[in-house]
This record gives sequence, C-alpha cells and structure tokens, in this order.
Amino acid sequence: MVLTDQLTMPCISNTTSEFPIFLLTGFPGLEAFHIWISILFFLLSTVVLLGNSMILLVVILEPNLHESMHYFLFMLSITDLGLTLSTMPMTLSVLWFNAPQEISLNTCIAQMFFLHGFTFIESGVLLAMAFDRFVIICDPLRYTTIFTNARIAKIGISIILLVPPLPFTLKRLRYCNRHLLSHSYCLHQDVMKLACSDNRANFYYGLFVVLCMMSDSVFIAISYVFILKTVLGIASRGGAINTCALNTCVSHICAVLIFYVPLIGVSVIHRFGKHLSPLTHALMANAYLVVPPVLNHIVYTVKTKEIQRKIFQMFVETKITAEG
Repeated sequence: MVLTDQLTMPCISNTTSEFPIFLLTGFPGLEAFHIWISILFFLLSTVVLLGNSMILLVVILEPNLHESMHYFLFMLSITDLGLTLSTMPMTLSVLWFNAPQEISLNTCIAQMFFLHGFTFIESGVLLAMAFDRFVIICDPLRYTTIFTNARIAKIGISIILLVPPLPFTLKRLRYCNRHLLSHSYCLHQDVMKLACSDNRANFYYGLFVVLCMMSDSVFIAISYVFILKTVLGIASRGGAINTCALNTCVSHICAVLIFYVPLIGVSVIHRFGKHLSPLTHALMANAYLVVPPVLNHIVYTVKTKEIQRKIFQMFVETKITAEG
C-alpha cells in the first residue's frame, strides 16, 4: 500500500463525472516489448499459483505441519494468491492488447479493496509470525499454551476484520476528464490524484493506514532484537539452541525483507522520485506486487525440511500411481 504526498487541488474543468471510466496503462516506452513482458508475467503468475497452491495442499494434508508457524504460512500463501489474482489478469490484459484498458470506478474500487486489503493482511500475518518466533525462542515452555489452534484462528480473523475500507472513500470524490492511470492496476493514490474535489481526507486516511503498516515492521524488528539477545545468551552459557526454530526465523526474516523492501522502495519513489521517468514508477509498482508472491513460497520450501519432504513424497506417490 503506497502513499503519494501529492494533494490535488480542484482542477478547472466543466466536465466531471460520478461514474468515470479510467484507463489502465502498461510500461511507458516499452510498448514494443509488451508481448514479451506479458509472457514473463504469465510465467511468474503460474509459479505463484502452483507454488502457493502446493504450500496450501501440503499444510492441509500433512498432520506434522498442523502447528502455528505453518498455519501462518498457510495464511501468507492465501494473501500472495489474493494479490496475484486481484491484479495480474488486468495487467496481462493491458499487455496483451498493447493499449490502455478501460475500467469503471466501481470495478477499480473492488480491485483496490482486494489489493490493499491483502497487502494489509500480509503485513499483519508477518507480525504474527514474528511474535510466534519470539515466543518459541524466548519462552518455549509457554509456546503451546499461548499458540493454541483457537487463538491462531482468532488472530487470523482479527487481522481480516482490521482491514481498512480505504478504497471506498474514493466514492465521494468527483473526477475530471483526466482519467489516465499510471499503472496496469488500480492504486488508491493513483486514483485519488485524479479527483477534482477536495481529497485531503483521503490523503490523511491513507497516511494513517501506511503508518499502521510501518508500525508492524517496527514491532517485527523489536521482536528480533529480543530473539537475538536470547540466542546469544543461550550460546554464551553453552546451552542448546533450537536450530529448527532458528531456521524458520531465517525464512521469516527473508519473507519480511521480500515484502517490506519493495513496499518502502515504491513509497520512496512516489515521495522523492517525481523527476524519474514513468517507466521507473511502473517497474517499481509491478515489482512491489510480483516479488513477494513469487519468492515467499520458494524461500519457505527451500528452508523448511518438512515441506520439502512432503512435496517430494507427493511427487513420488503421483509417479508411482501413474506408472502403476
């Protein structure tokens, strides 16, 4: 969820619309390569769908993975699938037809709701995973009593219920004839800046939501400071360290970096990169949506032996069944 600092003033226009039609664009300056870019995006989308679906299937079918960390990984895979499915079809449509595609305000708001909603949920899930790792490293004796199945379900439901209705605030605005968006999907700040009416309330509400998400990263960092302090203390006393828990900590840190680095990068580009080309903005905005869904399941598959083992068993059993 990216925030622009651009407050638009009412434009001088006699033509406004309560039901505007917006135009989605691709990669400015690379129109000749849109078909090749679409092939790349299609392949990446296939990787996201197959990889995250495999994670979901493995967690469901493997009883040994029915524990808090893997439940949170299950939620993370769902959010990655949601991000891809809510944006990639429209992006591919723009690239395949090599021309701006029309989208109504209501459809745009619906896409933004899922896009920003899944982004907000993913931030909350990463925070919950950090607390999970903090408890298992710093207070392992209370881990099973704190992270019960009922409590994990409550955490998941709470994260979903806290999703802010940010896109719906755009319904109250009126729009001039400038309906060309900067990306191949709808973003709150991109639509907001096209409004002719006063959008200050949307700006400050968007700022509040972004600050809430950034606070998640602060709490994640604090949790790992305590984890590192605990691990160093155990090592100095010659005690045994839970290597399995530490291994999942590494996976989680990778997932946090994969999510927040592109997010912060796009925020910086929007805030300080007004002199940069539209192509730079388009590349960063698409990286912000493509990188986490593509890499998250790969990181957890590589770093989690239980998941590797179950996936291997599934392929072996499938091969034996096919040969039989």
